[in-house]
Amino acid sequence: NNCISTKRIHKIIRQWLKIASVIILTLTINYLYQKYKSENEVIAMNTVSVPAGQRTNITLPDGTNVWLNARTTLQYPVTFSQKQRTVFLKGEAYFDVKKNKSRPFIVHTDAYSIEVLGTKFNVDAYPETEKFETTLMHGSVKVTLKADSSQTVILKPDHKLSLEKGRFVMTKVEDYNPYRWKEGLICFSDESFPNIMKDFEKYYGVKIVIENKNVLQINFTGKFRQTDGIDYALRILQKNIDFQYEKDNEKQIIYIK
Repeated sequence: NNCISTKRIHKIIRQWLKIASVIILTLTINYLYQKYKSENEVIAMNTVSVPAGQRTNITLPDGTNVWLNARTTLQYPVTFSQKQRTVFLKGEAYFDVKKNKSRPFIVHTDAYSIEVLGTKFNVDAYPETEKFETTLMHGSVKVTLKADSSQTVILKPDHKLSLEKGRFVMTKVEDYNPYRWKEGLICFSDESFPNIMKDFEKYYGVKIVIENKNVLQINFTGKFRQTDGIDYALRILQKNIDFQYEKDNEKQIIYIK
């Protein structure tokens, strides 16, 4: 009897070991599958694109408020991860980031990345202009160059960081009027005519060819409402600067003569 009892016990143990091994194998496979899925799962993204001559205001899933300027595209996940909040920007945007120390907010542009915890800052990163600037109004941001991660700068409030010939240059901001685009205003303070035309290209989605060389050295101070359109802005400039212009509406080109 003892012998039979011992054989039964061994049989039961072997059966339980088989069951346990199956359970362990199933759990292991499930764990590995979930790990693979989480690492390789495509994150659902939202894309907001603003056409020329317009601007828009959006609130991200974490409560961060963003103004997007004309001809700007912002991509952000439907739901931010628990580790960080990451967005991708092409164009110009003003961020008022919801503070969360445990989840840094990161803005990726073509040239650099900006990491913040909670702050207000402006990013000008239109790829086609090769102009990359970050202006900090409040808080603290860390800017890292994509081409050289050793180039990292902690930006101070009321300072602007520009990318010039592959190097960061920091300057103090004395005039905040250029950042009033959120209000629909295009503001210039002693700005050169060619730079004003570059801004018009950005805001209105046209190409401007300057054929009149006399205007190259002329500066202008003033402001326009974006909604008034480029013809109105050019007519105002004509009252102060001697030039004519012709439009090729089919090709979206304006010639300054």
